[in-house]
Amino acid sequence: MTDARRILALLANPRAREAYARVVLGQSRPPANSAERRALERLIESGLVTENGTTLAAPVEPLEGALGALPRREKREGLERFLEGERIAQYPANPGARVELLEWVARRAMDPGEVLDERSLGERLARHTDDVAVLRRYLVDAGLLLRTRSGSSYSRAPEG
Repeated sequence: MTDARRILALLANPRAREAYARVVLGQSRPPANSAERRALERLIESGLVTENGTTLAAPVEPLEGALGALPRREKREGLERFLEGERIAQYPANPGARVELLEWVARRAMDPGEVLDERSLGERLARHTDDVAVLRRYLVDAGLLLRTRSGSSYSRAPEG
């Protein structure tokens, strides 16, 4: 078992977690019963708790080591940072990146020259988000979709 898995398994035990919390908070006390004593012994064996005479401490190194052993997530770049598959996970705070994301959606939602009613547009936008109304509003506000005065149909704005 990896250190990370061992630490998580140990801290999944309520008694061990409680004993560890007391040590971290500097409120450690002698174990009240055999179950608490076993939990504290397991924490010491794992290195999560150190014992120096009667002083207990919770060094950070075992946690750092366990985290360092975990596989790193690949850093996503470009639009991938804001997408989970083809769905928007979050909107960029940066205005340029937001426009880039909205352009990407507009190209996938509608062909140039195509006209859609609100319902049909909503069905297409639903492939990219749960909040279709917000996405539609962002696309219109960015000038990527044009809406008729009546609001009954939409078309893609000419590029360029």
